[in-house]
Formats: sequence, structure tokens, C-alpha cells
Amino acid sequence: MNARALAPALAATLLAAGLAACTSEPEQSPTAVSHVHGLGVDPSDGRLYVATHDGLFTPDGKGEPQLVGDSRDDFMGFTVAGPKTFLASGHPAAADEPPHHGLIESRDAGKTWKTRSLKGEADFHALDVAHNTIYGYDSANGKLRVSKNGTTWDDRASLRLLDITVSPDDPNTVLATTQDGIATSTDGGRTFRSGTEPVMAFLSWPKKDALYGIDLNGKLNRSTDGGTTWKSVADVPGGQPHALTAVSPSHIVAATQEGIYETKDSGTTLTKRLPIAG
Repeated sequence: MNARALAPALAATLLAAGLAACTSEPEQSPTAVSHVHGLGVDPSDGRLYVATHDGLFTPDGKGEPQLVGDSRDDFMGFTVAGPKTFLASGHPAAADEPPHHGLIESRDAGKTWKTRSLKGEADFHALDVAHNTIYGYDSANGKLRVSKNGTTWDDRASLRLLDITVSPDDPNTVLATTQDGIATSTDGGRTFRSGTEPVMAFLSWPKKDALYGIDLNGKLNRSTDGGTTWKSVADVPGGQPHALTAVSPSHIVAATQEGIYETKDSGTTLTKRLPIAG
């Protein structure tokens, strides 16, 4: 089967895995990073944060994974909204809590978290903050939701997707990764055109001419024209991708099945920051 024919099957598998990623799995050791769901870099100090099925981690002074705070919650959607300010969603470790966090926020770099809204209702598997607006894909309800304040939400398009990103120049341009390719909205996520190739797993858009996407095999690509054309810039080791964030046009972090890799020169060189447990 050629790559084009294989892509929809791989995308469907990856999408299904992403949508079902909240199922219970064996707990890892306190220092193991596995089941990565999100990445972020705190602009206050440049520290890397990794949201996983078993808590939020950061590399310590020796480059080993260190649990942030004492929460072993299942972090799903995760994004850095500002200095020491993180937004996330997912599922609590405590059995007596509602199954979905809704939107939660930390203002101390992940040490403690408070509920912002939709507790017990929403399960955001993808989050992006742009133009002082929160964009979230609520997997529990299969729809894109948008909020200016994190407490009241506007429900927009219903669709199946794995990741979203918003144009840094236009709040109405929203891209979504689907099993058919990249779906585009030009009305703030109220409607989307059908997905078109290439098929990407995750997207990140730090600057108008620096849209990054990682495909199903871990190939990092860059578009300088908003996704119309793409150029391969690096092969991220480890196969199937788990997460992607572009901090700037030159600084990108990606997670694959075997590790978390960082480049600060637009993909020319890659450094393994943390291993990922099988």
C-alpha cells in the first residue's frame, strides 16, 4: 500500500487513539514519563513542561523527569497561556471527583490547579490560546468551544479532530487535524471546510510564516503560507507523534513514542530532552 493510501488508515487509528486516550491504564513510576498529551514552555524561565496520563512533569537539573506538584491527574488538553499560567483539562486521579475536569488553571507553573469552568461536563483534548481567547476541542461533546474569559463558552462546529491551532494574525482562521487532512475554518471555528492533504497529527502556529505540523510518521513540516504548501524540515525520532508545540519559528518541541525532542534552530538539530516509557 502506498503512503497516500495508507495515510487515512493511520490517521483514523491515531485519531481514535487520541479520542480514547482517557481510558485507565497502569500507573507508571513517579519518575516515568508516558502517554504524553501536551507540551509547553514557560516564558518566565524557559522550562519545559510535559502533560501526561500520570501528571505534569518537567526535567530536573540532571535532565530527569520530575513530577510537578503532587497531582497524578490525567492531563489531556494542555497549553501555556502566559508566564507561570497554564490551562488544562482531563480527568482527576481521585475516584470521588467528577470524571471530567472541564477547564482548569494553574498560576504557579503547575504546582496547584483550580477549576475555571465546565467541571464534570467538558473534556478538552486540545487547547489553544490566541488573541486573548481560549479555543478548546471538547472530546466529550465532539465540538469546538471558544471563550474570552474561561468561564462562559460559545459552542461552535461539531467535528472529529485530534488537534487545533489558531492563526497568530487572524482570530477567525482555525486549523484542525482530521483523518482526511487539515480542515480549515475562516469564521472562528463555526464551520470547517473538509480536511485536505497533507494529513498531520498535530499543528502549532507561533508566527504568520511559521506554521508547523508533524505527520503520522514523525516528520516535522513547516508552512510559510498558512498551510497551502509545506516543506519537510526534520525527521523526529520515535515514530508516531504524541504532541507538538512551537514556541517560536525556530524553537519547537515534539513528543513521539520514544521521547521528547527539542530544536532551537528550526529543525536542523534535535536534542532528546526526556525518554518516554513504553
